[in-house]
Amino acid sequence: MILFFAVAIFLWMLESSLASEQSFNDLAVSLNNPVCQFIIWGSLAALAYHAVAGIRHLIMDMGFGEDSFESGRNSAWAAVVLAIVVISLITWWII
Repeated sequence: MILFFAVAIFLWMLESSLASEQSFNDLAVSLNNPVCQFIIWGSLAALAYHAVAGIRHLIMDMGFGEDSFESGRNSAWAAVVLAIVVISLITWWII
C-alpha cells in the first residue's frame, strides 16, 4: 500500500517540479518540512526494501538458495540486512 501511494506522491512532485519555476521553488521549500521529509523517507525505504527483496527473488529464480529451508531463511535475513543498509544510506542522504 505504501508503494501505491508513494507513486502518486512522486508523480505529483515530478509534475510540480516541471510545471513552472515558481512551483519548483514551492516544492523545494515544502521538502524542507520535517513531515514531508518523513513521508519521502518512508516511501524511499519501502521502495528500497521492495527492490532488495525483488533482487533476492530474481536470484532464487535462477536456482540459487533453493536448496533447503535454511538457505532460504539465510537469504531472507541477508535481504533484510542489506535493506537496512540501503535505508540507512537513504536516511543519511535525506538528512
